Amino acid sequence: MVEIERKFLVNSNTYKEEAFKSTRIIQGFLNTHKERTVRVRLKGEKGFITVKGASTSDGLSRFEWEKEITKDEANALLKLSEPGIIDKIRYEIKAGNHIFEVDEFYGENDGLVIAEVELNTENDTFLKPNWLGEEVTGIIKYYNSQLSKKPFKTW
Repeated sequence: MVEIERKFLVNSNTYKEEAFKSTRIIQGFLNTHKERTVRVRLKGEKGFITVKGASTSDGLSRFEWEKEITKDEANALLKLSEPGIIDKIRYEIKAGNHIFEVDEFYGENDGLVIAEVELNTENDTFLKPNWLGEEVTGIIKYYNSQLSKKPFKTW
């Protein structure tokens, strides 16, 4: 239940041509404490609740637990969320043995595009697509929980 991932900015929209799937995601946070976040997400027609622990000092890994819930349950919990709903489309792109998830944000975070890749170990190597830009792993302002509080448009 430990998530190991690296985050990057994206330097072009060519990832869209390589995507094998795209999904609209609406998410809110029931709790954004630095030691734990509790996220509610509508991903297409499915709902999810996720608890994430504090990140390691380098931002590479942290505890993550997720459970699927109904769409109605997710909608009800989103109404209880802290202010700042995240609205984005997630594109999934295969690169070598990994899948990159590229999030194109809307609303108050419009203009921000972030790519994430989940790894098996912190030293796992991966192919870097040509649209991959600057690495932002561990930079807290790029966490969705922070984007809900201090959106990209306010930077």
